[in-house]
Formats: sequence, C-alpha cells, structure tokens
Amino acid sequence: MTSFTIPLYPDFTALEAGARPILHPRFWALRPSISEFTFANIYLFRGVHAYKLSLLPEGNPVIAGIDGGESFFMLPFALPGEALLKELFNAFSFMKCVPEHYVEALKKYGYSVAEDRANFDYLYSREELSSLSGRKFHKKKNLVNFFTWRYEHGEVPLTDERIGDALSVLEAWRAAQDGPGDYVAAKEALERCDELQLCGGIYYVDGKPAAYILGEELNSETFVIHFEKGVSGVKGLLQFVNQSFASILPPRYRLINREQDLGEDGLRHSKESWMPVGQVKKYRAIKMPAGL
Repeated sequence: MTSFTIPLYPDFTALEAGARPILHPRFWALRPSISEFTFANIYLFRGVHAYKLSLLPEGNPVIAGIDGGESFFMLPFALPGEALLKELFNAFSFMKCVPEHYVEALKKYGYSVAEDRANFDYLYSREELSSLSGRKFHKKKNLVNFFTWRYEHGEVPLTDERIGDALSVLEAWRAAQDGPGDYVAAKEALERCDELQLCGGIYYVDGKPAAYILGEELNSETFVIHFEKGVSGVKGLLQFVNQSFASILPPRYRLINREQDLGEDGLRHSKESWMPVGQVKKYRAIKMPAGL
C-alpha cells in the first residue's frame, strides 16, 4: 500500500484517511482549544468543506477548503513567515479558524481580523453539568427527574457491539429532520469510531436504543463532543444524556466543549440554556481593502 504524502505548497491533495499518521500526532501535540483542530473533525467534515492539504516550506501543513463558495485556509500549527503568509492571502478569500493568539501578529502584518461569532465553541463545566445543582439548572434538573421517574433507562459505553444500536438512533434522528444536517459525518464517525479514536456512550429507554454521544479528548482538561443524537418524543432524554455523560467523564476533564452554534438562533438558545462558563473565540482574517 502506498503511504500518504502531503505535497509541497503550492500543490494540494485531497484529505484522506491515510493522512492520519501525519496529522493526528501534530494535532495531539498542539493540545488545541479549537474544536476543529483534531484529525477526526477535519476528516469527518472533509466533504462539507472540500478540505485539501499542502505542506509549507517551513514544515507545517496548511488546510484549505471552501465555505459558501469562498476559498479559505487554516493554519492550526503556526503562522509562516510574512512573505508566505501574503501568498496564502492572495491565493484564498480568507483565513478561517484563526486562534486568538494569532490576532495581533496578523494585524501587525496589515490584515483585517474580526470575530467569527457563529463559530465560537461553547465551554461548560463538567462538574456543573454532572450535578445540575443550583437555581440556574432548575428546569434541566426537573426534566432529568421526570425522565428517570417516567422511563426505564440504562446507559453503557459505546463499544463496537453497540455501534448498530447507535446507527439505529441516528437513522431515527435523520427521519425526524427537515434536512440532512450532519448525518453523513455522524454516520461515518460511528462506522470508523475505533480508527478515529472516538469514544462515547449509548442510552436506552424501555430497552430500546434512544440516544448516543460521541467525542474525544481535545486537550488535557477538555473533552469535545462532536455528535449527540437522540430519538424524538422522549421528554427529558437529552437533558438526562447530558448529565449522565458529564458524570462519567474522568475528573481530569474540567471542561466540556460542545462546539459552535453556526449562527442558528435555535441552536444558540439551546447551547446558552446550558449555562456555558466560557467560549473559545475564533476569528476570520482577510486582506485589508485597498485604500485603507
């Protein structure tokens, strides 16, 4: 089997599973706070963003793609020199997922940098979500109490022998949606769970699979949840799932990253209702308009 290689810039190649041995150790060493910066995330959403890879002369990969018909690039590992950075901004419409610690350097080079609010990640206290104590979680706690009183329920780790049950949950979730959402990525995540080193839990109601959570360690104190799916019509199910999963995560995970709201009002309201303790800011950078 031919090993995967990343071509030198300005040549690019499509993102494939074979890139994992190259990219995963780099992401792991980065210990990022941004949810996109894991191999599993960029691989599973490679179709959505048309991700492609190139290796910069300085040795770090650049990830490029397309959103809304506009080309973008991401530099998870480091900013290159000023001349190469200028080449990238000339070749692409904008720079995406700019970490906060890049902002001042980019401004110094003359680029326009703005908050990308729709892509901010939401951070939650694992301890708070596991207990749901206090007045601010009163409604969530009531729903959990109703669920545990009303339904026979159980939860187990999402192991290989449970993948079929999780897929049945995903299909039920898809059937209840107006559009595909992240169905394709969620399905592949389940099918390649071991390969991508994802882990999670599956939840049963009255003996039938009803919900699951799937994610991975993002950094030493943060677990990121990439997918959370559940069947409809079970009051309090997702509130129970959230509390249950937070309660079984190891204490070393102080935070849970539940990713972004994508600018959708309903999703934003839902994420804010869980009382985040912070957000991971991401920025978008473009060339300064001529004449400014």
